[in-house]
Amino acid sequence: MLKGIVIAGPTAVGKTGISLKLAKILGAEIISADSAQVYRGLDIGTAKITAEERKGIPHHMIDIAEPTEKYSVGAYLNAVSGILREKEKEGKPVLVVGGTGLYIDAVTEGLAELPPGDPELRASFSTVGTEGLYRQLSEKDPEAARLIHPNNRKRIVRALEVCLLTGNLFSVLSRQNVKKHRYVFQKYALKMERPALYGRIEARVDRMLTEGLIEEARGLYKKYPFTLRELNVIGYSEMLDYLDGLLPLKEAVAKIKKNSRHYAKRQFTWFKNDPGYGWYDCGRLKEEEIAEDILKKFENVKLDT
Repeated sequence: MLKGIVIAGPTAVGKTGISLKLAKILGAEIISADSAQVYRGLDIGTAKITAEERKGIPHHMIDIAEPTEKYSVGAYLNAVSGILREKEKEGKPVLVVGGTGLYIDAVTEGLAELPPGDPELRASFSTVGTEGLYRQLSEKDPEAARLIHPNNRKRIVRALEVCLLTGNLFSVLSRQNVKKHRYVFQKYALKMERPALYGRIEARVDRMLTEGLIEEARGLYKKYPFTLRELNVIGYSEMLDYLDGLLPLKEAVAKIKKNSRHYAKRQFTWFKNDPGYGWYDCGRLKEEEIAEDILKKFENVKLDT
């Protein structure tokens, strides 16, 4: 059994700098937990770390899928579990770094082993309205229905599908998480006063534009005209509206900044709702101070083997 570290938090808060410092001192490797950075070609708009910025530290789970693929949290966990088993044999610590809470939770807590989607069953669902499907789910699994919004068709379909395929309750099966590795993670999240964070977000968007976001989005749109919109990644969706003549550039940029701020707020809420995180204020502490404190805590934790 080995120890690992999670560095989480909202976009632009400073996760990369602290994780690089920790990885260098620990001789650790970094696993990205960013649902957009798994896609090849989405570089500038996702603030993907460059080869030069990595400073020789191995990074995993970046550029592993084509934008045409529907990459799931299950696929992510399977890949990461394989990496963790390999690092365990090498006796190496790892850092899981990113802002996609669902990916991080899957790695640290495990994921329920649910059956894959059934095309025939889903075809039969397509003839039924969302209200009707929600009514069926309420009859078969009232607890699942209580936790899912009546208009969230995607989640309703999945919950009902699992109930029908297994004969068991989705609300029960979805809580039976399975870990496929032996790492135990210390979880830390970074925060910053909202005005300061929003200023960093807006500066990052401006920097993306000077680095060539428009040209990158145009090239991706030509290569993936349909799937790029379906991915619905902040920065690209708004640029596509500009390229299609639906928004002037100034409004598209303002929309990227607004959507990025809203996303940061959702990320903060996700991590704040998990009592397992220790928090650091990047507006009050220097990167070196945060890294030093995390290292002290990491070295002092003893694990049962």
